[in-house]
Amino acid sequence: MTFGGGAKQQKPTPAEWEAVANAIGKSGSMQPGDVFKIGLPRTDLEVTVRGVQLNPVLALGSWVAFKKSPNMTMVMGDLVLTEAEVGPVMWSLQESGIDMTALHNHVLDESPRVMYMHISGHGEALKLAEALHRALSYTKTPLETPGKATLKTRLPARIELHQLEIVLNRTGKENSGVYQFSIPRAEKIMENETEIPPAMGVATAINFQPIGEDRAAITGDFVLVASEVNPVIHALRENGIAVTALHSHMLDESPRLFFMHFWANDDAMKLARGLRLALDKTNSVAH
Repeated sequence: MTFGGGAKQQKPTPAEWEAVANAIGKSGSMQPGDVFKIGLPRTDLEVTVRGVQLNPVLALGSWVAFKKSPNMTMVMGDLVLTEAEVGPVMWSLQESGIDMTALHNHVLDESPRVMYMHISGHGEALKLAEALHRALSYTKTPLETPGKATLKTRLPARIELHQLEIVLNRTGKENSGVYQFSIPRAEKIMENETEIPPAMGVATAINFQPIGEDRAAITGDFVLVASEVNPVIHALRENGIAVTALHSHMLDESPRLFFMHFWANDDAMKLARGLRLALDKTNSVAH
């Protein structure tokens, strides 16, 4: 499918994105690359991994992102679902003309089991938003704006974001108790003739959840080309970081991308050093 990437792209007005947010039932925000993104954390779920209760921001963050193309709007996203929700959501999206591009795990040993459904669609922005709202109605995804994610047990954090930034040589942010890093690739990612900005899910994501003392649980995914896959696996495993999944998230991207998910629970600075070694094996944007 070709979208005429050479034509001058018309930017949507704030009112257009407001209508999209209203149709879905959740506010969003503008991201670099003229992307309108709505976060949908599964704050209704209490999920543990090997004794660690997950902050929803760490690994349970559904999202959808919209971008205006010359002749239409494109949407991409990642929906965090319980096993019982997968079938109804898939049916609803298929009936609405939104494609499922992947369905798989991101973590291991979680309880209860959660699945991740990656989606892609093209069309009129409001119709896409209405279709997504219909699919989300088959889940218990909260659409009201929640407060800070609350864990059953809050432990004192002795990890400073600045220390992680120094080791990773990247700028991060704090989000509801999780330290997040988003690291774009250096080359352009294309779908046919349309450039896919990093904010639409093609940036390496690294998340730290402090769990007391100097420790953190980490998860996220490296966005890789084929030649980087095994060097990154080696770097992670050599530093005590488990690879929990390796798969695609998209169907028609160029260059072909692989998404490598990881997990560890250890000294935060030790893990940061291991992640930095893995990052250095990739063609990622420097600090």
